[in-house]
Amino acid sequence: MVKYALQRTALMLFTLFIITLMCFVLIRMLPLPPLPIGDPHTPVIEARREALGYNKPYLVQFGIFLRDVFTKWDWGICDSAKYYGKDVAQLFTSKLPASMIVNLYSIIFSIPIGIALGIFAALKKNTWIDHTISTLVMVCISVPSFVYAFLIQYLLCFKLNLFPLVMKGGTDWFSWPMFVSMMPPVLSLSFGTIAGFTRTTRAELTEVLTSEFMLLARTKGLTKRQATVRHAMKNCMVVVLPAIFGNFIGILSGSLIIEKIFSIPGVGELYLYSINALDYPLFILLTVFYTAIGLAAGIVVDISYGFIDPRIRMGSKK
Repeated sequence: MVKYALQRTALMLFTLFIITLMCFVLIRMLPLPPLPIGDPHTPVIEARREALGYNKPYLVQFGIFLRDVFTKWDWGICDSAKYYGKDVAQLFTSKLPASMIVNLYSIIFSIPIGIALGIFAALKKNTWIDHTISTLVMVCISVPSFVYAFLIQYLLCFKLNLFPLVMKGGTDWFSWPMFVSMMPPVLSLSFGTIAGFTRTTRAELTEVLTSEFMLLARTKGLTKRQATVRHAMKNCMVVVLPAIFGNFIGILSGSLIIEKIFSIPGVGELYLYSINALDYPLFILLTVFYTAIGLAAGIVVDISYGFIDPRIRMGSKK
């Protein structure tokens, strides 16, 4: 298991390196944003571009970039007007808490509801309850989260005036006014997560309930409830728990569209801004970050299978 984890980590780092190199070269191939004539910042920007090797081959520029990152943790300076002169890494870390808090609330709200609905649907298999839950799950998975965001803004925020239209400003993340202002984006993100956990739990529990060891447990005198709680749920969690771990890793990534709709000052909004403003240093940092989060979530999910169920040995040879 340790060998497999090390192999997956090495492969993740290699994949991250290749993706970073590709993104870096493609970004440097784009035309640089024009510098305003007569602006006092123009000579500073030109000097920095010269130091970063913008007039040198792309691989040389990539080497300078890696050297600055690993030796000084220097990801560059923002070139765009809104954040001009700010350190890219510091700007990123200042935006990260907002994305994490909103996604954390969403996952905490979604996991118990999704698992409970999945268990209920599996226990009521092929009844109208199961069909209703399964239909709602397919609808929630098929509809993008920003559609729910607009509906929640219109119904709960505008018509019923239960929540503000946008997230409250400031950094008092755990205050009651901040929590209330977070509820619309949290609800918008929750529909898809609830549907995903409901579908996974229902599918796994349905399969476990029809397996042979469950029939054996019933013949030994266990009631349906006892067999379900002691045996079925334990085997069902082998698939559900890794999905939970993967979602908790994903709380760092934020949500691009939802953060824009509700004016959440997080990394998602920052990513969209870096694209629109052609802020290349900011864009490359966020691209590396999102790629690393996706790769790390995959590794955590795979490795967690072996710890949850000792019968599973990832990467072992027969």
